Amino acid sequence: MIPVTVAADGSGDFFRIQEAVNHIPAGRREPTTIHIKSGVYKEKLYIDKPWITLVGEGAETTVISYDDHAKKVFPNGEPYHTFHSYTAYLGGDHMTVEGITFENTAGSGDIVGQALAAYVDGDCVVFRDCRFLGHQDTLFTGPLPPKPRDRGTFGGPREDAPKRPVRQYYERCYVEGDVDFIFGSATAVFQECEIVSLGRGWITAASTPEEVPYGYVFLRCKLTGDAPEQSVSLGRPWRNYAKTAFVDCWVGPHIKAAGWDRWNEQEPIDEVRYIEFGSVGPGAVTSGRAEWARELTVSEAGELTARRVLAGDDGWDPSRIGE
Repeated sequence: MIPVTVAADGSGDFFRIQEAVNHIPAGRREPTTIHIKSGVYKEKLYIDKPWITLVGEGAETTVISYDDHAKKVFPNGEPYHTFHSYTAYLGGDHMTVEGITFENTAGSGDIVGQALAAYVDGDCVVFRDCRFLGHQDTLFTGPLPPKPRDRGTFGGPREDAPKRPVRQYYERCYVEGDVDFIFGSATAVFQECEIVSLGRGWITAASTPEEVPYGYVFLRCKLTGDAPEQSVSLGRPWRNYAKTAFVDCWVGPHIKAAGWDRWNEQEPIDEVRYIEFGSVGPGAVTSGRAEWARELTVSEAGELTARRVLAGDDGWDPSRIGE
């Protein structure tokens, strides 16, 4: 299939990104590239087809934007909850996305609740030079946990899908938010990314499955933001086997001395794996960290490479994508 172009000004093959995605035949197994010209595309994007590459003209100028949120209601009066609030649902395997911003403009979670910029549920998905903008629950890295805690169903596009291991790679990306703004069950590596806290809260809320060896791994990232000093935690466990690591990162003064939180005092933390190594900056001092977090040894830290963490059973290597 010949690559197609989307342009908001009418100079491409399609005006809207969703139109270009819909044009790809169902069941197609060959890679398809969609070039997206600069512009703000106000659309709620849904992609469940594999082997799609989205290439923008730069994250500063190629923006996918929407404003759904958890407190919005359907015509029948049912609330959207978290997982219908996404701006973009990216559920296809073997996707690559470059130079695009995904934003949810609904506003603060204090007012609108959760508001996802991206719901990423594909396996072997790569993002390079992208931005994810929001407040509460900006970036969800699927799959969903086995069941919700506070109601009968999660809702959203993958409610009844079989649970499976999912791997994602984020390189030179920018992610901003405040409350649990990177969350979910994926094995995901964030390499040389900027992680920006807009206010008090938690950066991560991992729900790593018990049988999965890795959760979130942040390599050589920069943790910055406008949040007050000592007001942000590196993470709290959304489920009992949460796994998160920060390795060789720069950590700003907004990070709490304890580093990590429990979700609440009732949840066990015996199986939580929160680890750090080699980070610098005013928030990187580990002497006051929570007693159930730990530091890696040099040899352990050396094993946390994107290639090793994401290899799985098929040897997937995200560094080879795009060669």
